[in-house]
Amino acid sequence: MDAFVVLMQVDLFFPESGSLKGKRAELNRVKALLRERLHTSVAEVGHQDTWQRSTLAVAIAARSAGIAEETVDTVRRALDSRFPQGVSVSYRLTSWEDLESLG
Repeated sequence: MDAFVVLMQVDLFFPESGSLKGKRAELNRVKALLRERLHTSVAEVGHQDTWQRSTLAVAIAARSAGIAEETVDTVRRALDSRFPQGVSVSYRLTSWEDLESLG
């Protein structure tokens, strides 16, 4: 069985946000986009109490490495269009087979 997983770290900057409430409103729209339209799992994992920054963990499961990479590219494009000032994205792609060999 082929199965691939991607874990992304996404650092966002909200320059227009003047409060935690404002950041949360925009962040909720971003998380909805990632979950509902791009079919990823997402959680805020850093900067929860900072009003202009956020770090998200985004997880992708796919049946092939190619599909996983395409989804990463789609996520990047969606975030780049929403945050023209830039988004920092790093990720790791691994297979089920690779994970089994670890433990």
